[in-house]
Amino acid sequence: MFADRAGRCDVAASRHWVFDMDGTLTEPVHDFELIRRELQIPSGADILEHLAGLPPQQAADSHAWLMQHERELAEASVAAPGAVALVRALHAAGCRLGILTRNARELAEVTLAAIGVADCFASEEIIGRWEVAPKPSPAGLQFFAARWHVLPAQMRMVGDHYYDLATAKAAGVPGILINVPDDPWPGMAQWQLRDCAQLLQQWQAAESR
Repeated sequence: MFADRAGRCDVAASRHWVFDMDGTLTEPVHDFELIRRELQIPSGADILEHLAGLPPQQAADSHAWLMQHERELAEASVAAPGAVALVRALHAAGCRLGILTRNARELAEVTLAAIGVADCFASEEIIGRWEVAPKPSPAGLQFFAARWHVLPAQMRMVGDHYYDLATAKAAGVPGILINVPDDPWPGMAQWQLRDCAQLLQQWQAAESR
């Protein structure tokens, strides 16, 4: 049984799940340095934060390019190992499921359709960069806690990036890191699992207890 850093074996003991999308439910394909080069953003800078500081017309042009680029990636999305089985099992069991992404909601919907799980997520529970302040802001997880009428500790945030973990920590939601070797951000994730397939195994074990 997989235990968290405090020794508790409750990684999957939840019925309220929020997922990052790109690199979590899908194979990672975004080349963020390419995006920065195309949009003349300094290497390593936060792309959305940089665009928010541009003059209105330049920001609009940059967002238009970004949307088209990301749409092409969304249409070609491939599910990450175990992602479809995990989402379908949680959905079939009546769990509440949400998406919290720095992508646009409409492109998240394209992605979810491409990997075959669009029917598992209500449109209003797909939260992108225009609905709330983007990750690492806790606003998205706070939205879900209020919508689902649950305490943050009853939810789980599943992601593959520092932003996902920082968002979870800021909102008081236990964070689960997947699809990342080693532990690049010590102390940020409450649990680390190999992938969605291992998370499904943990959830099934928790449900059977």
